[in-house]
Amino acid sequence: MTPAAPPGLRDRPFRQVDVFTATAGLGNPLAVVLDADGLDAASMQRFAAWTHLSETTFLLPPTRPDADYRVRIFTPGGELPFAGHPTLGSCHAWLAAGGRPRDDAVVVQECAVGPVRIRRDGPRLAFAAPALRRSDPDPALLAALLQALGLAPARLRAAQVLDNGPVWHGLLVDSAAAVLDLCPDHARLKALGMKAGVAHVPPALVGRDADAAGARGPDAPMVTVRGFAAPIGVPEDPVTGSLNAGLAQWLIADGLAPRRYTAAQGECLGRAGRVAVLRDDAGQVWVGGQVADCIAGTVRL
Repeated sequence: MTPAAPPGLRDRPFRQVDVFTATAGLGNPLAVVLDADGLDAASMQRFAAWTHLSETTFLLPPTRPDADYRVRIFTPGGELPFAGHPTLGSCHAWLAAGGRPRDDAVVVQECAVGPVRIRRDGPRLAFAAPALRRSDPDPALLAALLQALGLAPARLRAAQVLDNGPVWHGLLVDSAAAVLDLCPDHARLKALGMKAGVAHVPPALVGRDADAAGARGPDAPMVTVRGFAAPIGVPEDPVTGSLNAGLAQWLIADGLAPRRYTAAQGECLGRAGRVAVLRDDAGQVWVGGQVADCIAGTVRL
């Protein structure tokens, strides 16, 4: 016989999924509480700290007439206005639990940055990247960031501050090895209060016709990405949707990447995340990937 929940607690439907992969264990895990009605922010934060995943989401009825559901997104260290892998993972979990969108082709998620459209494309979901605000980094802060990352200034090709809800310092470097060999000082990054996304775009991709078969085939070169977020309690994120969205909007706009590519992230953590990026003819950047189911059950909150 199942014991009764303590006063104030109840069993809520729960799922754990793995995002930006078709194989559980190779992407970025996400915990999803499918019915968060009545939970306050402190309870959500406490549970997110307990899961110890990079993000935990809580689904609620929408407050906007055009939205299908509302989500609140928490890291172990605080709440986020938007994040990419929680967007795709929450949408997948909502649909798997029987959610029925107003539009069969597009799900509309409500979060702190406003409505986010999510397209359904076979086994893959893709979100419309929110509007990006970007600026040149402060030279002194950039120098401190490079030092904390252990990145030689000579390896840096370009840098921008990327703000699409979360704020990232985006760094474009001259080789994949310069990304993969980084050994950051996470305590120093936390003290600086700076999140960093480091990327390399293979020269073979730059200026390439995005619709060429070779640019999309299994042997196509990929953009290499790592994301470091010690200030929010995540030293290195396995695969990061918001960062990849900001990087794509910047790099494509400045002619530093093609309008269609795949990014690889997570290798240094034993993962194999794959992020599909496309800027459509209207200029909208879409960030997509597959989602693998891991756990379905209930959680007492």
